[in-house]
Amino acid sequence: MLHKKTRLFSMLAGLGIAASLALPAQADVVASVKPVGFIAAAIADGVTPVRVLLPDGASEHDYALRPSDIKRLQSADLVVWVGPEMEAFMARTAAALPAQKNVEMSALPGVKPLLLKGGEDEEEEEHDHAHGAADSHEHHHHGEYNMHLWMSPEISRQTAIAIHAKLLELMPQSKDKLDANLQHFEAELTSVDAKISKQLSPVKGKGYFVFHDAYTYFEKHFGLTPLGHFTVNPEIQPGAQRLHQIRTQLVEQKAACVFAEPQFRPAVIEAVARGTTVRSGTLDPLGTDITPGKDSYVTFLSQLSSQYASCLKGE
Repeated sequence: MLHKKTRLFSMLAGLGIAASLALPAQADVVASVKPVGFIAAAIADGVTPVRVLLPDGASEHDYALRPSDIKRLQSADLVVWVGPEMEAFMARTAAALPAQKNVEMSALPGVKPLLLKGGEDEEEEEHDHAHGAADSHEHHHHGEYNMHLWMSPEISRQTAIAIHAKLLELMPQSKDKLDANLQHFEAELTSVDAKISKQLSPVKGKGYFVFHDAYTYFEKHFGLTPLGHFTVNPEIQPGAQRLHQIRTQLVEQKAACVFAEPQFRPAVIEAVARGTTVRSGTLDPLGTDITPGKDSYVTFLSQLSSQYASCLKGE
């Protein structure tokens, strides 16, 4: 249908009929998770809407596709996602997509050299031994690389370029707007990069712990110094021995802050920090309260930077 609209537009233009009489073609763009949707929405702004597959509050690590999700993916003109090691829930459906409909961030030529090795921790290994090998293939930590690629400004820029190229193929009549959107995105990215570097400069060298190793690309890019991470299942209260181990590390390594995430119960965070002088903060790796739009990705980076700075500075 989309290509028919594009051909109709070209025919009308060739016949000298006003372009305004031709309906602008729209592409059905689907992004896997919200931060990926931020990047896609920046390029598609004013051209075509972007829908995010993963609902707010859901985890990209254990989501299961509904029949309506599968239909949405199969009927999309463009699907933007990280890759099978992150969104295991959509790997099978995405694998069936033709190349022109698929932007897989981790497979982009410009992204591959930028990938950072992933890490596992003891608790996850214990969980896998207890629950069988099948679980390990579902979890993003067990791939070779860390797959939270939207945390990297440079990988996100490469992704924006790829989305621009695909949308240009789908909607050549929107070239001027798509070009302008990409130019705006790159300029805003350069600007926010400088602002964040300045904001985080005073807290470089201050140690902290996160519960989830989602932030490696952001931390390396801006020179932050995490002391470690703990993967805590929000559904299960950690045992007394585990909490004691974490508290000992917090105190011995002189952490300034320990960061939770919005989906973790406050009781878990309080239990970890109790008996220490470590401050508690929250990092939102999915930008839950941000609406996808033209500048949502740079807003996401700015919000993350402020969340780091606030806790590490003790504000």
